Amino acid sequence: MNSVAVSRLSFDDLAMTAVGADPRTVSVVMVVYMTGEALKRSLACVLADLMVSELVVVDNGSSADEAAYLRALAASDRRVVLLSGHGNIGFARAANLGARKAVGERLVFLNPDAFLQTGCIAELVQAIDDRPVPCVIGGRVLNADRTEQRGGRRGDITPLSAMLSLTSLARRVPGWHRFEVHWEDETTPDQVVEVPTISGACFCMRREDFEAVQGFDEGYFLHVEDVDLCWRVRRQGGVVLFHPGAEVIHIGGTSQTSPLKVEFHKGIGLARFFRRRATSVGQHLAAWLLSPVIVGAALLRPVIWRLRRRAA
Repeated sequence: MNSVAVSRLSFDDLAMTAVGADPRTVSVVMVVYMTGEALKRSLACVLADLMVSELVVVDNGSSADEAAYLRALAASDRRVVLLSGHGNIGFARAANLGARKAVGERLVFLNPDAFLQTGCIAELVQAIDDRPVPCVIGGRVLNADRTEQRGGRRGDITPLSAMLSLTSLARRVPGWHRFEVHWEDETTPDQVVEVPTISGACFCMRREDFEAVQGFDEGYFLHVEDVDLCWRVRRQGGVVLFHPGAEVIHIGGTSQTSPLKVEFHKGIGLARFFRRRATSVGQHLAAWLLSPVIVGAALLRPVIWRLRRRAA
């Protein structure tokens, strides 16, 4: 794995980048489950950021070594709040649990395999002030080589756009590019812009906004809950924002969870999302008919990945 330096804000940096932000009210919520080697580095990045007054770690299940490390960290740093012993209750439910425990008026949700870059939280917090209610703002999610990661900024995810993106027809057929879900190959904007969907790897919400949309939908166990959250924010007349200057490196693939299990939950979540946003009888029927296709396609992906690796 490529080495990523832990970023640390100086007090001068904080003063320059966090104008109007109150560092006493920022809580980071991190859900942990069998994360692997990236966890310690991710935690160190969070605790090195002077904007963070509290880190709430919700442990859905860790190895014995990781669990011991988390307990020791919580005992040695008063900013760290550890919630454990509840088992694997799924990401959405765990994130809501962490948000309820957090004391911050601004909540930053961060994946345990994501590394905050200098000033990321300060940029998110500053940009979200005075925005319409409700509002969610996501950072620019990068790969280890600092190329923009797939999924960090996305279009509106519908059955049609998902199908055309998955088959690459949205990119290949003239006039269909508007259906492309993934925007990482588009020119990076030079300021905060409104987008339909951002990544759950790193985003910020005011507490009042998170509560206004009733947090994450706990009907999702793993994945797609971020897509659903963005959709509900927009449905309530709010805005979803992408911040190109708030950077986070997201390693991904470090979890010890089976890829087949992960993709299964993605498929289940996406099928559920399409059923939830259906408004007519025809849309409901189409969503139910597509559900097994979506789940089947998701389960096929790790099989294809394994075959490609063997053939390489």
